[in-house]
Amino acid sequence: MLDPDARALIDLMAARGVPATHTLQPVQARQFYRDRRSFTQPDAPVLAEVLDLSAPGPHGGAIPLRLYRPAASAKPAPALVYFHGGGWTIGDLDTHDVLCRELAQRSGCVVVAVDYRLGPEHRFPAAVDDCVAATRWVHVQGAALGIDGARLALGGDSAGGNLAAVVALSLRDGGGPQAKLQLLIYPATDMRAVAPSHTTNGQGYVLTADSVAYYRGHYIAERAQWEDWRASPLLHPDLSRLPPALVITAGFDPLRDEGRQYADALSKAGVATQFVCFERQIHGFITMGRVIAEADTAVGLCARALERALG
Repeated sequence: MLDPDARALIDLMAARGVPATHTLQPVQARQFYRDRRSFTQPDAPVLAEVLDLSAPGPHGGAIPLRLYRPAASAKPAPALVYFHGGGWTIGDLDTHDVLCRELAQRSGCVVVAVDYRLGPEHRFPAAVDDCVAATRWVHVQGAALGIDGARLALGGDSAGGNLAAVVALSLRDGGGPQAKLQLLIYPATDMRAVAPSHTTNGQGYVLTADSVAYYRGHYIAERAQWEDWRASPLLHPDLSRLPPALVITAGFDPLRDEGRQYADALSKAGVATQFVCFERQIHGFITMGRVIAEADTAVGLCARALERALG
């Protein structure tokens, strides 16, 4: 059974004629995503400090960041580096501002959100490059930011979950800082979109097969790149020696099965991994706390995992 709150949201979207994302141009889709957040997202918690920053980009330019500090402290605080969802095509610091505030407030850790470059203007692997560079910068600048660089977590939802997994692999292989936790919320892990849930959940649950193809097409220029592990971390030949992970999925999500597959692959490789599926939920639900009550449960679960992993 679909969660009643999710069912009510889907029915309301249909009644109001909300356009499917894949029918919009990326610029329109980004604005629409920003505009609708006021309807689905809860009120933003007030924190001790919210600060806009920037990190040097890997190819020139700057990567916008936003730091969320839940409380003033004389001691360096643990931190979560967070990558927003949106199919590598939409989403920004504002669309995930409330979620980042909630995670900071409820976990007690600093959150640093990364506004990586989006497709189709900046195609794969631009987002990967930005997220790796931003994470390294946060680690190096830890003391100046009041962050304990030895207590970092990586996290994200959907496309951001994909990027968090890829950053963890990149840092392991590239001699970078090793995170204490991967927080992977309904992550995309296989660009081939061959898992059964892409068919069984491909229509009727907000994120559709058409939208999955739309996002992938704007992010990745060549089909051959689908099997690059930087796009599909599930296909990396070695998933060992990675940070512990919490993988969260939704039962009525096209990405459900590839999230479970990634959790299983991590466990098989010896990585301490916890897996939770919110069986009655839809993709994207964790940011929808104003209209879906279980979002609050999921945020609390994430916050507790951060507390345990980062102390």
